[in-house]
Amino acid sequence: MTEVTGKVDFKVGGDTYQTWYKIVGDLASGSHPLIVLHGGPGISHDYMTPLAEIHNKCNIPVIFYDQIGIGKSIFEGVAEKLKEFWTLDLFMDELDNLIAHLGVQNGSNLLGHSWGAMLGAHYASHRHPVGLKHLILSSGAPSMALWEESTAQLLKALPADHVCKTPWPKVMETSFAAMMQNPTVYHTMIGPSEFTITGTLKSWSCLDQIHTITTPTLLTNGVSDEAQDVCVRPFFHRIPHVKWVQFSQRHMPFLEEEDQARYFQVVADFLTYP
Repeated sequence: MTEVTGKVDFKVGGDTYQTWYKIVGDLASGSHPLIVLHGGPGISHDYMTPLAEIHNKCNIPVIFYDQIGIGKSIFEGVAEKLKEFWTLDLFMDELDNLIAHLGVQNGSNLLGHSWGAMLGAHYASHRHPVGLKHLILSSGAPSMALWEESTAQLLKALPADHVCKTPWPKVMETSFAAMMQNPTVYHTMIGPSEFTITGTLKSWSCLDQIHTITTPTLLTNGVSDEAQDVCVRPFFHRIPHVKWVQFSQRHMPFLEEEDQARYFQVVADFLTYP
């Protein structure tokens, strides 16, 4: 299994930042790559790296990257950036820039988890990229209001192990350590926690646009997920070409022993369906 890492310049106004990425597999293989959008915002890509199994299963290249301001895409002065800097357009522009740099604008797949699913839904419903072949929205929501409703329901019914099994896997610890070291993005856009939304995403919604997503879409969530069915149901009812699969555990089925193998198979089957 080949792995390539690199950085691409990302210009915002008069400043230039860098987006770090890793490619598992060969972009010249002829298969449309899977681009992974990590959660947070502000939690590094590391916890998503088990998705390299998709390459092992069906020879699809998998592209991981750290979004601007976190992990290996951190920059000097990140804590001094005003809240107006951290917008949906910033992250969509970064994604477009990465896709163009890697030369996969004519054919790629997106898998977004949690915040990454929100970003993926917003991107697909507002920019309608012509090269997007498949969209996978795992444990996300089409509005922050629905996310808050969902997490409130969950807290009433369940103990605190709703994110992932405990003890956490090493890759999970790495991602959250990156956020704790550089919490600017998370605190600015979310707030103190996913259960207390006070940041700039509090009023975010793409509910009125998701019906315009024409890309075949896979939805996933878990029984004890922060993204309860109230989050997923609008996607299912409004996106024209959609499939919904629910898993038995929590917010991260790709890290759960009970769900991991099935999750990888569901994703692989969806990406390779003729």
